[in-house]
Amino acid sequence: MTIRLLLAFIGNGGRCPMKSKFNKDSFINQLIFTGPTIFIFSSVVLLSFVFGVYLTFTNWDGISASMSFVGMENYLAVMSDSKLWSSLILTIQYVFFTVTIANALAFFLAYALTTKLKGSNLVRAGFFIPNLIGGIIMGVLWNMIFNYVLVPFGMQMNWPIFQVSWVNDEKMALWALITVSVWQSMGYLMIIYVAGFMSVPKELLEAGSVDGANGFVKLKKIIMPLMVPSFVICLFISTKGGFMVYDVNKSLTAGGPYNSSELISYHIYQTAFMRQDFGKGQAEALLLFLIVMVVTLTQTSLMKKMEVEM
Repeated sequence: MTIRLLLAFIGNGGRCPMKSKFNKDSFINQLIFTGPTIFIFSSVVLLSFVFGVYLTFTNWDGISASMSFVGMENYLAVMSDSKLWSSLILTIQYVFFTVTIANALAFFLAYALTTKLKGSNLVRAGFFIPNLIGGIIMGVLWNMIFNYVLVPFGMQMNWPIFQVSWVNDEKMALWALITVSVWQSMGYLMIIYVAGFMSVPKELLEAGSVDGANGFVKLKKIIMPLMVPSFVICLFISTKGGFMVYDVNKSLTAGGPYNSSELISYHIYQTAFMRQDFGKGQAEALLLFLIVMVVTLTQTSLMKKMEVEM
């Protein structure tokens, strides 16, 4: 058998026939299983992205069959658009508070629900349900709560904070968005943290108890370092979702009052579809894509360095 392989190797000019056949079969198998996925991804994502970049150099209005090349005109318009930068600042504030509050509440809820608490599964389901509600329905529902539930309640209890509807108040409209977004995303993040808590080896916690560590010390020194993968996932999901939010912004406040809650995704929608300026809208969308990419990659790389190997 060895002599036969050696002769075949010499006859093929030094190329191993078995290795060549294996590579060919592997390539065919990969093409069969991954080919359709690659084709769909290229058609739906890559080609659409390239076409979107091309639109940034045109003055297309989204309706006419023709478009003219305008060079860097759209990018210059984006750089000088004060409303865009105002919406970006609002979005950064929204993302910071939403990500911080939602992850903090989700983490401590998950910590409480992984202890021996009666009815913990029912409580988990209750907190997860808001995530199943669509953003448009969520915004409409909370708009009614702010206007027709909290305002009468504030009047009756003489609480000034609720006597004026938050969605109609310039100072509180952004906080209305933050409140609804935290309520919606908290349950989903909680499930990820619950999975992280359940993956912490009980042996380490028992060893900590033997060494005299109390609950807070075990949380700080044992649980949280081992929960870094869960932090990475939750922070990535909540940050990306915060920058890309549109539906709740549309149905809850519609950017008002007086653009006090117009986040950047809603501003892009207004530019592209309502003002029919697809070229500038695509340039703004590309700017948002680059911002989200830089923020999430930086966040993920920094958090990855904190991971502890078991």
